[in-house]
Amino acid sequence: MASIYDYTKDELGELLAGEPRYRLDQLWHGLWREDRPVGEITSIPKALRARLAEQFPPGLQPLDEVRSDRGSTTKWVFALHDGATIETVLMNYEERTTVCVSSQAGCAMGCTFCATGQAGFTRHLGVGEVIEQVLVAARAGAPRRLTNVVFMGMGEPLANYKVTVEAVKRLHEHRAMSARHLTVSTVGVAPAIERLATEGLPLTLAVSLHAANDATRDELVPLNRRYPLSRLYEACETWITTTSRRLSFEWALIDGVNDTDQAMRELAEYARPLRAHVNVIPLNPTPGYLVRGSSSRRVHEFRQGLEDLGVNVTVRNTRGRSIDAACGQLANVTNARRRTLRVTSA
Repeated sequence: MASIYDYTKDELGELLAGEPRYRLDQLWHGLWREDRPVGEITSIPKALRARLAEQFPPGLQPLDEVRSDRGSTTKWVFALHDGATIETVLMNYEERTTVCVSSQAGCAMGCTFCATGQAGFTRHLGVGEVIEQVLVAARAGAPRRLTNVVFMGMGEPLANYKVTVEAVKRLHEHRAMSARHLTVSTVGVAPAIERLATEGLPLTLAVSLHAANDATRDELVPLNRRYPLSRLYEACETWITTTSRRLSFEWALIDGVNDTDQAMRELAEYARPLRAHVNVIPLNPTPGYLVRGSSSRRVHEFRQGLEDLGVNVTVRNTRGRSIDAACGQLANVTNARRRTLRVTSA
């Protein structure tokens, strides 16, 4: 089912054949600058609104919505037109408002500590389904302005390459979002990183590294067996050389697995020549992965150790543990509840 956000401006113009030419500008402004659902764009006539709203019903149907962190974090589970489910998270900070969007329903990467990876892959999202997440969050966050979009929700964005690239382009061009405010996260699809570097896109790249030796990373991130650390390093060098943009590494700290002094030194040796920034993330535990996140004390020690080794590092503020915040957790809970209700009703 097509979303109105799948359409370019010219394509929407064809749908408005017979209408005054200025109607297209009114519709486009309402969709992209006012963040309004098509049925609520009052600058266009009621009959036209009704026709477009019937032709393009909402592509995201909310199944669950939960809040935490005193209301500053909101997480949704949405059903898509075919019943597939995704998650979207809105996070309000003092200096910014960020939405974390999904690029796929499920994920095929199989990262062992990730609830989405444990659930498996359903399908790719379309451009409209990605964009609609952003605009739903923008409306929910009003009157605060949505400042940042991160492709860090369900799925591997670079496995859904064309859609990710097109969504970034449209957010940049139609919502005037800058490179500093658009981030794409990948577990390390090396050829896609190199291809992305040539697109000239205004974005920030974040690589979910989590281990800097192949044996450990093979276990945590199975894609490493296809694109080991040496191959990923080449892709990161290409990104930096081609784009002249800083790279960041994501590192979810797991007690006794990748928070040791040896792991710290390995990370520093890998990140320092690339001048990469490291985001240390206290692990949100998931039911299918029976390990613990590192203690607050160890998180602090790990950060300080990296700084002493000459690495630029920050600790990400973990949000929403009370609402199954780890990627895929809430969707798994919601889907399990739906299955139970179906069995009960039968």
